[in-house]
Amino acid sequence: MIILGLTGSIGMGKSTAAEMFRRMGVPVYDSDSSVHVVLGKGGAAVKMIEASFPGVVVDGVVDRDALGELVFADDAALKTLESIVHPMVRQIQDNFLRKCAARRLPLIVLDVPLLFEVKLDKRCDASLVVSAPHFIQAARVMARPGMTREKFDGILARQLPDAMKRRRADFVVPSGRGLAATLRHLRRIARLMKKKPATRWPPNAYMTRTSQNTNSRRRVHARGRLRY
Repeated sequence: MIILGLTGSIGMGKSTAAEMFRRMGVPVYDSDSSVHVVLGKGGAAVKMIEASFPGVVVDGVVDRDALGELVFADDAALKTLESIVHPMVRQIQDNFLRKCAARRLPLIVLDVPLLFEVKLDKRCDASLVVSAPHFIQAARVMARPGMTREKFDGILARQLPDAMKRRRADFVVPSGRGLAATLRHLRRIARLMKKKPATRWPPNAYMTRTSQNTNSRRRVHARGRLRY
């Protein structure tokens, strides 16, 4: 089973690309949806978050806006939140991968906004970044309800710069040239990936890989990555 990591900064079109993969019949793990599950009614993280951040749970559901206000400019609070949520989200992701492997699927996609930041790219056979010019990104984000320039800048500050993501990715897909162009690139990438040998599943295949081999693979990717 080939694992393709999908990422991109806010407003770059990552969610649109994920939906295109789904329509192609490729299963997609949605990290944001997993967060909603653990923070929602009956979610595994609700009690722990209430204990760490009193007042952010309303009627058994974490108020994400209120929680966001608390951790927005507080690195220590953010780390506490991540220490609660990340392991739970990782468990959901593990379950998704096991179910897909049991079905002997040739290709699956991990849609993770912070793929590189939390080092989940190491779990993937290849990574794909969706990108667009900054002016397009800004226009998309600022059109969202409740968005302010301060919030936008704060989100960008916690993400790797787009240029750095593009340098680290195996595939870079532009999303500013229309949906048809994006879909065409994604279809080609899906075809290419299905021809590759799996190197990250089952888990022991990536957990036992030495750092020397990992660094060697990155050097190869730096020379031979495909861009669209």
